[in-house]
Amino acid sequence: MQSANKVPFCLSGYDAFPPVAQHHYIDCIMTKLGFAIFETAIGRCGIVWSSRGIVSVQLPEASERATRNRVLRRFAAAREAAPPAEVQRAIDDIVALISGEPRDLRHVRIDDDDVPNLHRRVYDVARTIPPGGTLTYGEIAERLGDRTLARDVGEALSQNPWPIIVPCHRVLAAGGKVGGFSSHGGIDTKLRLLSIEGAQPRDAPMLFDNLSITSRRPTTPRRRRA
Repeated sequence: MQSANKVPFCLSGYDAFPPVAQHHYIDCIMTKLGFAIFETAIGRCGIVWSSRGIVSVQLPEASERATRNRVLRRFAAAREAAPPAEVQRAIDDIVALISGEPRDLRHVRIDDDDVPNLHRRVYDVARTIPPGGTLTYGEIAERLGDRTLARDVGEALSQNPWPIIVPCHRVLAAGGKVGGFSSHGGIDTKLRLLSIEGAQPRDAPMLFDNLSITSRRPTTPRRRRA
């Protein structure tokens, strides 16, 4: 949630307006969405933002055009624009993380006003998993206080609007198996992201062998708990 004493990061130019006009400017800007397409080691990603934070991250589709179209289908009112400084910092950290550099993205503000409470709690736990670490759906459910919520955890993560920022690829099925992944490329994309970070599900050694050598890190893959 946005801090009460912090000017929203999309309000560039706010101070240029006289006080009498500033509230009209805020009313106009607060409802607008911006988006940008940016290059990463796994392809062209998209990011959507509002005045309250990051609204969505789009992992690569089959082409840049498909990625852009996917963003616009989901957010028809969004307009492509140069990212504000705080959004650009999030982009830079996403790019670095996908390139194999350990980065903590918990500083990134997300706009979760429309997210159900249980989903928000699941995402909060998922954001504590460091690069190279993993948790299972059941382990997240335990951290929420109820092991029987494992299926609900899986459902929440399948609807995650912020992949990478909320690292749902680091959440595995029971026994450390890979589980599912709802983004384009499915489990192949999930495995590639885990490989870049140096983690490996128990049921995927042969799948890792088929990944591009550029996606691997020169460390022994391992699974460690957050």
